[in-house]
Amino acid sequence: MGKLETWLEARTRFPGIADRLGRDPSMICRDINRNRYTDGEPPELNGYHALVAQEKYEERSAIHRKMILHIELKAAIKDRIQAGW
Repeated sequence: MGKLETWLEARTRFPGIADRLGRDPSMICRDINRNRYTDGEPPELNGYHALVAQEKYEERSAIHRKMILHIELKAAIKDRIQAGW
């Protein structure tokens, strides 16, 4: 269990968490909402979980790795963005 998950279970408010981590409260809120686990059944499992957050982070960073590994893909994307595509 990660620090953030522990503080959320202890019902620590975002400003308190942000202060402990040296971050802005809006960043904490955004991170929690972006990495929240939601499922219809069972609803008691919904919420922020460190493992789920790590998985979602890795999925998002995989997109950036593709552009690093495939220079021609990056160039094509850049050209299309500059062309207003």
